[in-house]
Amino acid sequence: MLYLIYQYFHINLFQYITVRAGISFFIGFILTLILMPKFINWAKTKKANQPIYKHAPQGHQAKGSTPTMGGVVYIFSTLIAVLFTIKFNNFYAVGGILALILFAAIGIKDDLSKITHKQNEAGLTSKSKMLMQIIASLIVGFYLYFGDFSTQLYIPFNKFPVVDMGILAIGFWTIVFVSSSNAVNLTDGLDGLATVPSIFSIMSLSVFVYVMGHAILSQYLLVPNFKGIGEVSIIATALIGSLIGFLWHNCHPAEVFMGDSGSLALGGFIAYMAIITKNEFLLIAIGFVFVLETVSVILQVGSYKTRKKRVFHMAPIHHHFEIKGWAENKIIVRFWIIALISNIIALITLKIR
Repeated sequence: MLYLIYQYFHINLFQYITVRAGISFFIGFILTLILMPKFINWAKTKKANQPIYKHAPQGHQAKGSTPTMGGVVYIFSTLIAVLFTIKFNNFYAVGGILALILFAAIGIKDDLSKITHKQNEAGLTSKSKMLMQIIASLIVGFYLYFGDFSTQLYIPFNKFPVVDMGILAIGFWTIVFVSSSNAVNLTDGLDGLATVPSIFSIMSLSVFVYVMGHAILSQYLLVPNFKGIGEVSIIATALIGSLIGFLWHNCHPAEVFMGDSGSLALGGFIAYMAIITKNEFLLIAIGFVFVLETVSVILQVGSYKTRKKRVFHMAPIHHHFEIKGWAENKIIVRFWIIALISNIIALITLKIR
């Protein structure tokens, strides 16, 4: 809408991505702050509470009365902010919105099943959730491929592509989408644990998006230049603003949880940003906390199935530290610190090529 004002009324201020990104941030932030308390009150009256996994650490059982599906609010706020600020005909922006909506829809279906049956195990089965994630990933993958998006594969510290994947890129992108959405979903186990690392990841990827959309900066930093990609940074700032508004109520002790509706959408959008910026491998550093959580689960399951022994007291790894006696706040803040450091390292790679 703001870009339309620029086109029809020639208000030059609204043509700049940085201005519209700043406005989208505040719309998302303020809207989430306004809507979240209303959602929490509504969720409490409807008993839309978070069913707690029966094997979770004992301290989690007290959280059973906390409302869930807060992700619906910040995704909605993000979309409203985006509608006011982006170019509606931008190829990359439409793809980002598509990824957000598709993965949020999967999470909403899963959350509603859990709430309806009042059991954490009553959500989507792992197979059905995986199938739906693959379908969502393929939809976005085909959108990018048939929109003539580059299928070249880049690796960190190298200014040239290593291979052109062709149509195989769709399969590779699907792996990135599914891995990222599940990783963020696994991390969402403590108050604010997934929220802040997601903010850091989106901020880092926003820098890459903006640089790659800028002809001069991309040439100076020796990264690919994709015309129009900078528009995605407006979606990113809207989501960051909405997440900060959500964190106001999600910090310990949480008044609301994001639920799968929020975590799957975050993971899907982070994957999308990594794909369009050719940072699929650098995502390991950008989302290091998510990777750490996922690897801990893989090691735990693999070790138990092969040796009948556990590597950790409990997986994901944040539960391991809980059982060891670490205070929840200490675990959360230390994981935030790790996420911040890993993202600073990822941003340093912009200049090392």
